Amino acid sequence: MERVKQNLEKILKELPEGVKLVAVSKRQPDEKLQAAYDVGHRIFGENIVQELVRKHEIFPGDIEWHMIGHLQRNKVKYIVPFISMIHSVDDFELAKEINKRAARAGRVVDCLFEIHTAKEESKFGFKPDALKEELGKNDWKKLFPNIRFRGLMTMATNTDDKSLIRNEFKAVRYLFEELKRTYFSGDDYFDELSMGMSHDYKIAIEEGSTMIRLGTMIFGERLPK
Repeated sequence: MERVKQNLEKILKELPEGVKLVAVSKRQPDEKLQAAYDVGHRIFGENIVQELVRKHEIFPGDIEWHMIGHLQRNKVKYIVPFISMIHSVDDFELAKEINKRAARAGRVVDCLFEIHTAKEESKFGFKPDALKEELGKNDWKKLFPNIRFRGLMTMATNTDDKSLIRNEFKAVRYLFEELKRTYFSGDDYFDELSMGMSHDYKIAIEEGSTMIRLGTMIFGERLPK
């Protein structure tokens, strides 16, 4: 557990001001999460709803839980009562379900639009033009009184080509700036860019990321499925 502490402290020391670390605890043993919690970390990210719910129930209530994986509409009801942020809103049908469940829970839930820029078609997310088309529709905000859209999330192509990764992050930052000017100009809360994982987070920070998602760099290898 000492290694978790050392890894966390090293990463946090290197992070620029204004960049938050989401510690990705997917398939990590509880004692490693506890070690991170014990040294003061409070933002954890999960990909799987069942695992997220279980950990929420057994860990202290001051943790900010972030859902960073693909979210099915039929699983929304399990996390909306407590989730701090959903990074993976990839279509407006999912947003409608989140809004409905948040209204029932008496909450406003922070969300990010997931943007698909990577070469892998298996990744989820809005294509930029499709998102702009949806946001261009009249009164779209009135459809989601229980969601606060905070910004964008993306995953770059899994490649060693750093110039490709940089260009993908840059494109999402440009999209963020365009959306801010066009649809969120008066909304100070539209301020988050969740970009960057273990192999590319330094490039992401250089391209404007405000939130990075790191797992194995902190906790080591995951448990098998």
